[in-house]
Amino acid sequence: MTKYECLFVLSTKTLDDAALEATTEKFKDLITKNGGVIENVDVWGKRRLAYPIQDETEGHYLFVESTSPPEFPAELDRIYKITDGVLRSMIVAKEEAVPAKAETEAK
Repeated sequence: MTKYECLFVLSTKTLDDAALEATTEKFKDLITKNGGVIENVDVWGKRRLAYPIQDETEGHYLFVESTSPPEFPAELDRIYKITDGVLRSMIVAKEEAVPAKAETEAK
């Protein structure tokens, strides 16, 4: 199992509040049904985009930290890309902290 951080931006023009919540739940369920464990969901809410995406200037941001099998993020990314209302998404593998050389030599 590998730790991942997922950030995705949802359209505020095409999705109302109920649809935003339903889409969020869809992705959370998708992670858990494929053997993942959600550690943290941080809803950043509606924010101004740095540049227009598909003629939209605002988006609803969500940040999800999870643990899942290494082959799952490719499938999750594919689903992000085909889901209506998802403007952008990014999945990053979280590296484990490596102790500094001085700490390991002291032990």
